[in-house]
Amino acid sequence: MESTTSYPRYRFVILGVFMLITVAIQIQWLTHASVARPAEIYYAGQFDPASFFNIDFLAMIYMLVFLVMSFPASYIIDSFGVKAGLYTGSILLGFFSILKALFAQNFMMVAIAQTGLAVAQPFILNAVTAVTARWFPLEERGMAAGLLALSMYVGIIIAMLLTPVIVGSNPDLAGYGTGFEKMLWIYGITSLLASILLLVFMKEHPEGTSSEPEERFGFFQGIRHLMLKRDMIILVFLFLIGLGIFNAISSMTDSIAEHVGVKDSDGLIGGLMLIGGIVGAIILPTLSDRYRKRKLFIVICIIGMVPAVFGMAFPDHLTAIPERIYLITLISSCALGFFVMSAGPIGFQYAAEVCYPARESASQGILLWVGQLTGMLFVAGMSIHNNLHLGSFMILFAILSVLALAAVLMLRESPMILSAGGEK
Repeated sequence: MESTTSYPRYRFVILGVFMLITVAIQIQWLTHASVARPAEIYYAGQFDPASFFNIDFLAMIYMLVFLVMSFPASYIIDSFGVKAGLYTGSILLGFFSILKALFAQNFMMVAIAQTGLAVAQPFILNAVTAVTARWFPLEERGMAAGLLALSMYVGIIIAMLLTPVIVGSNPDLAGYGTGFEKMLWIYGITSLLASILLLVFMKEHPEGTSSEPEERFGFFQGIRHLMLKRDMIILVFLFLIGLGIFNAISSMTDSIAEHVGVKDSDGLIGGLMLIGGIVGAIILPTLSDRYRKRKLFIVICIIGMVPAVFGMAFPDHLTAIPERIYLITLISSCALGFFVMSAGPIGFQYAAEVCYPARESASQGILLWVGQLTGMLFVAGMSIHNNLHLGSFMILFAILSVLALAAVLMLRESPMILSAGGEK
């Protein structure tokens, strides 16, 4: 077992600035997701609400661009270092966040800026396990990955809960949907400051160590290696389902609220999902480190996911009272966040350990890529024709969660954990 004393305290500075930029990129992803209905009024006449190019497109573009940019971003991180990757993401984030605020009233320009921000995202997210492996000992890597996942969820929860307050989401009150410019400037300046802090404080690796002390596979060799790993293939299937469902629900929270009969864009469904995720990201990855087990906690996460997905898909089968339907949806959303969103950092770290000596950004890039793919397809299907098929997709999510439960039981424990003293 590695000693934490051999790792500099500066690792927490690296973790801190990385967390800030992660918060910022996630806020930018969902600036309009929780206020889709007032946004349709604000941008009235600039797009066809029934077309593919609508308000939900602003969140979906992140997933679409990720499919194109994930592997190039991982290649840059692997070939030129995590500093090069994070610098690229930071510069793009700062520039396009301000551009988005400058043209807040122009839907086309907002979409263009959102595309630039979407390009920045994989340069940031795909570096998580590469940074934790370089800066943290094995017994802290789950914790560090969990804190970075927590920062993702903090960004999303800010977008979910703060945005409706700034914009004005209650149609019965004055100022409904008038705060979009203010909201985008607040988020734009915050994103720019986070970018500057990372550019100032980020370092490639701890002083006194080489950037790549051990022989590792090259990018393309690593991709071939990890896709031949049995446990990695199972994990890819789990992320296809779990991350795809999370991405879809995060992008469609206002539409889901409308589906269960909520009058205004209060953001609570997404907000409680993120609160659950924050709590889970603190607790479960840390326990995974402490007890030196990865498989057990991934299994726990999938077991917990199943009833949560069913609760969101079938709340009206448990009661006919509208208030209770909404309450069941909120409780299920919180539980879904706790289990699914804490599975992410554990899964990323598990993949890095199972696929060694493939580089961490390659394994994490693939897991994020498949989740973005299914998330994009889910959002496209749920949002088409004014959300006509949203209910059918929620039923599909319930079925897929059962398949994920069957698959997760076939995983084996991480070999690094076993060699460090864990048990099968």
